[in-house]
Amino acid sequence: MMNANNLAELLQTLCPMFLLVNEDGKVTRVGSTLQKLRPEKPMEGQSFLDIFELLRPRAVTTVSGLMSQAGTKLQLRFHDAPRTALKGLIAPLPKGKGAVINLSFGISILDAVRDYALTSADFSGTDLAIELLYLVEAKSAAMEASRSLNLRLQGAMLAAEEKAFTDTLTGLKNRRAMDVLLDHMISSKSPFALMHLDLDFFKSVNDQFGHAAGDYVLQQAARIMGEETRGDDTVARVGGDEFVIIYKGLTDEGVLSAIASRLIDRLREPMMFDNVSCQVSASIGTALSTQFPSLKPAEILHAADLALYAAKRNGRSRHCLYSQLVDHSHR
Repeated sequence: MMNANNLAELLQTLCPMFLLVNEDGKVTRVGSTLQKLRPEKPMEGQSFLDIFELLRPRAVTTVSGLMSQAGTKLQLRFHDAPRTALKGLIAPLPKGKGAVINLSFGISILDAVRDYALTSADFSGTDLAIELLYLVEAKSAAMEASRSLNLRLQGAMLAAEEKAFTDTLTGLKNRRAMDVLLDHMISSKSPFALMHLDLDFFKSVNDQFGHAAGDYVLQQAARIMGEETRGDDTVARVGGDEFVIIYKGLTDEGVLSAIASRLIDRLREPMMFDNVSCQVSASIGTALSTQFPSLKPAEILHAADLALYAAKRNGRSRHCLYSQLVDHSHR
C-alpha cells in the first residue's frame, strides 16, 4: 500500500496545490505551489480550517463536517491577506485516515499569477491553467507588439508629416506649411501680419562663389529670421531666396517696422564662407490681416508682394508697408 511520502510525491506531480490532512483536519503535507502562496507561514501542522475560511458550503465549521463533503465542490479563501479565493475538492483516504484536498484558483487565476509571481512551472503540465497562461502571455505579447507598432506608425506619420511641411535646406516651414497655417489663421479670424522677404543680390553669390555658398547664405538667413521671431510666429521659405514670416497677433506697424529694420541690418552684414565674403541684403514688404474686410490668402500675399516690390523699386535693402501704398494711391 502507498505510504504518505509516496502519495505526496505523486500528488506534487499531478496537482501541486494539494493538501494532505489527517483525521483531525491538520495539514500533514502541502503542495509546493500552494505553499508558495504563504512562503513565510508553513502550513504543515496547522488546522485546515485555521488556514482557510469555507464559503461554500456555509454550514461546514468542523473537521467532521469538512470530511463529510467528499466530492462536493468547495469555495474558500485564506483567512489572512491577501484573501485569495480558491476552489477545492476533497477525496477521503481509506480507513478514515484523513483526506486529499486539491485546490485551484478558478477564475481568479490571473490575479493569483500576478499577486504571487507564478509561472507555468507552478502548475501541473496537464492543468488547463497552463493553456490559459499561455493565451494570456500570447495576448499580452500581441498587445505589446501592436502598441509598439502603433507607436512606430504614429512616429513615422509624424515624421512624414513634418518632412512634408519642412524645407530640408533651412529647416524652416515650406510653402505648403505656410498655406495651411494661413488658411487656419484666416478661418479662426486671428489677427496677424504677413511679411514677405526677398534676399537682394543672392543670384550674384551663387554665380560668383557657387551653390554651396548660396546654400550657406540661405541657412544663415534662416537662422537670423528665426532669432528675430517669437515662438508663436512662423518663418517659411516659399521660393529660392524668398521667405514669408507670419506674426501671430501682431498688427502694430511701428513694431513690425522695427523688426524689419533689425532683419535688414543683420542680413546686410557679410557672411563668411570658405574665407570669402558673401554679401546680400533684404527687401521686405508687410501687410496686415486687419486691412481686409473679407480676407483671402491670395489677397494678403498679393498685398505683401506689392509692398515688397515697392521696397525693391525704392533702392532695395528697405521695408515697405502695404498701408503706405494704399495711402499713396488715395492721395
